[in-house]
Amino acid sequence: MLMPSVAQAQPEEANARALLESLDVRSFDEKARAIDVIVQSDDPRARYWLQSLLDGRLQRSDDGRFVVVLENRGRDWPVEDALTGEPLGEMSRRDLDRIGINNALRNQLRSAIAVVDLYSPNLDLRRASAERLLGEVDADLASPLAKVIEGEQDAQVRSRLVQALAIHRLEQGEVAAVGDLQGSLHPRVRVALNRAASGAIEGSAANGDDAVLADAARSALNDIEQLLKVNRAVETLYFGLSLGSVLVLAAIGLAITFGVMGVINMAHGELIMLGAYTTWAVQQLLPGQPGLALVLSVPAGFLVAALAGIAIERGVIQFLKGRPLETLLATFGISLILQQLVRTVISPQNRTVISPEWMSGSIAINDALSLTLNRLVVIGFALLVFAGLMLIMRRTRLGLEVRAVTQNRAMARSMGIRATRVDILTFALGSGVAGLAGVALSQLTNVGPNLGQNYIIDSFMVVVFGGVGNLWGTLVAGLSLGVINQVLEPWAGAVLAKIIVLVFIILFIQKRPRGLFPQKGRAAEG
Repeated sequence: MLMPSVAQAQPEEANARALLESLDVRSFDEKARAIDVIVQSDDPRARYWLQSLLDGRLQRSDDGRFVVVLENRGRDWPVEDALTGEPLGEMSRRDLDRIGINNALRNQLRSAIAVVDLYSPNLDLRRASAERLLGEVDADLASPLAKVIEGEQDAQVRSRLVQALAIHRLEQGEVAAVGDLQGSLHPRVRVALNRAASGAIEGSAANGDDAVLADAARSALNDIEQLLKVNRAVETLYFGLSLGSVLVLAAIGLAITFGVMGVINMAHGELIMLGAYTTWAVQQLLPGQPGLALVLSVPAGFLVAALAGIAIERGVIQFLKGRPLETLLATFGISLILQQLVRTVISPQNRTVISPEWMSGSIAINDALSLTLNRLVVIGFALLVFAGLMLIMRRTRLGLEVRAVTQNRAMARSMGIRATRVDILTFALGSGVAGLAGVALSQLTNVGPNLGQNYIIDSFMVVVFGGVGNLWGTLVAGLSLGVINQVLEPWAGAVLAKIIVLVFIILFIQKRPRGLFPQKGRAAEG
């Protein structure tokens, strides 16, 4: 019963040995042909052999066996049989002869390995392999690649392989290949099209004689350039929204306290800083667990900033009500104290907060557009905080009392609302939200004593532009100013962009002194 299978195995092993024998020749051209034969052999060990050859680990022993070196350190190297994978113990390096390759063969081997990987059941491996083949296909790989395309089921792999083959056909002067590359945003596709188009202009021998090919390539490049502009606009919008979401988080607490108490809190930026340092401190307590540390930092950052806000309100602001200039100066002094306190207790140097894995990397929308996950999470977090504040303001007793005090403080007092209690809770809530802004900012930038100063002026602009005390106004104004800043910065620079925005807000306030969404009530009208 065993004889047929043994007899069948012998010619298979003989064929496999013949494949390896074809690599052990002096001529590099013959080795190149042997590599192509191995790729088309469908032998399951083909990738193993090719990778070992590329790494310089495929060698031949003095007794004629082909072996793969497992570790090439010391005098004796552990090896295994290249045909069976059986460990052969250690062999002296003097008893082994490496099968040599040159740079051309190395490039061929990388492409050949990519082709072999295309037959893998692992989808990620096939996608990575298809990606590597862009711009690397030659005449020898074109035929096996066409066969792979016919049997490939995954659309992404198929698309990449079609493009890889089309680049090769384009280099051979086929005009029809331009159609397969039309609309592709991949950099290597654009390089190939640029080469075809510029070759016609320069009159190169490869592409310059074919004006039709050059015109088709230029037309495809023009279409791709339009698509790139759209993608750049989307990317600018995305970065603008992420910046705007940070402004919303930074300003929304300020909008609440400013709207209810009429207090210009210049220490609001330092409350943001405290939230960021809380995130850093929690991460120090939980080393190696940045995800858990970030989750715990959300309530911790809110609580620390809220308690600091209560201390500021009880210690200073309650004694300066009705005196806005003195309140401004006092809170500015508090901001300087908090900055110096952090410098003394922690360090004047910036601290880095490690982002968890689920916030690292990006989502690739296409070859020209990817959305970074940390900014996407910050946008979602800002919207979540906004929704939570809206629920508090619309569905809770505190929210009802806050709206009553905001609209008419004297009337609210006459109705039995304890305005002092509302002031404390409102300031704590606004300060806590500033702490949440610091938690979010820690994922986008370094944490330092001056962190809050970068956002305090922008926060006031958002509050004034959106309408004092109006949450919807803060959301719209923050996102709008974020996008406007991001649009202006590339051509105007960061400083000039802020000046332009400031001038725009000044002119806007001249027309609408109460902002986009004016506050309602007798106090607002007065």
